[in-house]
Amino acid sequence: MKNYSTTVPARLDDEDEEKAKSQPSIQVDKHLFDARTVLITGPVNQEMARDVCARLLALAQVSNDPITVIVSSPGGHVESGDMIHDTIKFISPEVRMLGMGWVASAGALIYVSVPKEMRFCTPNTRFLLHQPSGGAGGMATDIEIQAREIIKMRDRLNQIFADATGQPLSRIEKDTDRDYWMSPEEGIEYGLVGKVVTKVSELG
Repeated sequence: MKNYSTTVPARLDDEDEEKAKSQPSIQVDKHLFDARTVLITGPVNQEMARDVCARLLALAQVSNDPITVIVSSPGGHVESGDMIHDTIKFISPEVRMLGMGWVASAGALIYVSVPKEMRFCTPNTRFLLHQPSGGAGGMATDIEIQAREIIKMRDRLNQIFADATGQPLSRIEKDTDRDYWMSPEEGIEYGLVGKVVTKVSELG
């Protein structure tokens, strides 16, 4: 009689290993949810926006207690940043924004979705404002359309930052014409940052 191996296939062993690896991540997610804290780290893209907005909407459904959003991002896709920005404004709970590491480009767009008094950062955070960029290509008429859309996006973002900081629109337009970096202290003076904090107890 032919003997059949009872050894579990390696593929299943790999799956079990992946499940074991995912357990700590699940626990971290649970603790973050219980703490009503959402992390926004890395490049801003469609997948991140979906995940962040889902977490925000879920937290808003559970309770009206404040939510803390921690941002450390080099920026990325503007419309994905818009989705997070608008969701933060859309939900009922108060949102406290904490910048860490760097808050750049679309990350800064997310950061200013809350009133200035709710914008915090840690001492080593850097901020970057600049105009949007895009790789226009294709036929001449398509390039023209894309260029017009980038200009409209630039004007819209400049107005958002003018409203958020209290700076004149002309100052924002001048500063964002090139990369405009700020330290926490410069961010406070500019109207971008509300307060520098070193402890969680200082969020309020």
